[in-house]
Amino acid sequence: MNGVSVSDESTPWMRLLRELFGDDAEAALEELTRMGMDPDVLAAQAGLTASPAMMEHVLSQIRGLIAQSSGEDVNWSLAHDVARGVASQGGDPSVSAAVASSHRQAVSRAELWLDAVTDFDPARLEPRVWSRAEWVEATLPTWRTLAGPVAVSVSHALGGLLEGATDEPAEAVAGMDPGALLRSVSPTVCGMHLGQAAGEMAREAFGATDLGIPLLAEPRVVMVPKAIAEFASGLDIDEDAVRSFLALREAAHVRLFAAAPWLPGQLHSLVERYAQGITIDLDALEDAVRDAGMGDPARLQKALNRGIFQSQHSDEQKATLESIETLLALIEGWVDDVTMRAAAPHLPDVGALREMMRRRRAAGGPAEDTFANLLDLELRPRRMRDASAMWAALHARLGAEGRDDVWSHPDLLPTSDDLGSWQAWVDAYLSRDEKDDVDRELERLLGSEDA
Repeated sequence: MNGVSVSDESTPWMRLLRELFGDDAEAALEELTRMGMDPDVLAAQAGLTASPAMMEHVLSQIRGLIAQSSGEDVNWSLAHDVARGVASQGGDPSVSAAVASSHRQAVSRAELWLDAVTDFDPARLEPRVWSRAEWVEATLPTWRTLAGPVAVSVSHALGGLLEGATDEPAEAVAGMDPGALLRSVSPTVCGMHLGQAAGEMAREAFGATDLGIPLLAEPRVVMVPKAIAEFASGLDIDEDAVRSFLALREAAHVRLFAAAPWLPGQLHSLVERYAQGITIDLDALEDAVRDAGMGDPARLQKALNRGIFQSQHSDEQKATLESIETLLALIEGWVDDVTMRAAAPHLPDVGALREMMRRRRAAGGPAEDTFANLLDLELRPRRMRDASAMWAALHARLGAEGRDDVWSHPDLLPTSDDLGSWQAWVDAYLSRDEKDDVDRELERLLGSEDA
């Protein structure tokens, strides 16, 4: 090394290692160098050697990461910070009073329009207009619940691989555990990975129901003006019309989740059941670790996007996945039908907006992709068009109330096979209602005779 050796007690790196490892600091330095993590080279590449203040800042960040990760499988504090950082890229201004007012007005209009096409009540909670950072703060607890178990499994597998990469026994390094630093890498990498996914989702989200799965514990309409404005800027449609259309979709989702309180819980349970059956492809993970190198958590985090989950699903997982996709299609189909009916008298461009949203949901985007990276689960309602046609047929024959009664109990909903031949299912459903009417009339007559 040129210049002052990093082993000198006066260097910031050595002071940090002395803080962490005491008398074993020299052994820790040897282990870092053996793994390709030469502090002098890393500092020079990052341009830190010319800025002592920046060097101290970086070292304080490292201290914080190691302290945060101690005893944790996933560094959740880091996940939060990364999510906030990713969400704010390109600017994330606080929502002004004027912007908030325009979006609340859009929600109020949407609720009035929905009153004309469904008997489901609007949410009792006041709508929220959030910056992307506020969206992260409110939704991260749900991300932790849904993705946490898989993140922990990945962390354990990654930690095992990293520690297994140290060939020398612990006694050979002056009594220092060779995996001492590595034990903080795995929670750090997985925290970065989950935070990256949540931050990407924050940049895409118009509200709290974009994926068809509610990300809030309570039924509340949410709008994110920054994402809505960016979406509208790429369209040849008035921004107010776009805002009204997206408010309709968000409010319709929230009405449905409030009217069928069993629905959010069932969705979350299905996702959790699917996640519990995920197995990690250790060979793929090992390849990713080898290619990324152990000395760069950011590269390791990106490597986790390469398909580290086993491609073969169990029969139970396949059934669970089919249930999730069917339920998402039914939700999106209902929202699609109801939104179209509510918007038709008021928004001339509703047809174009509807088709655009259908394609966006079917093709998926960064939000869906990041969720797939976290859980190997594609949240795309593949049969939304069939579901929308089914709800439209029910409305034509039963009206809004009869259509919406199907959500009164999960056993009334069509299965995946039913959705494949939804016309026959609608006929059978209507026949069931007619039979019930006959049975009720017979019971009334027999009851009168008994009397």
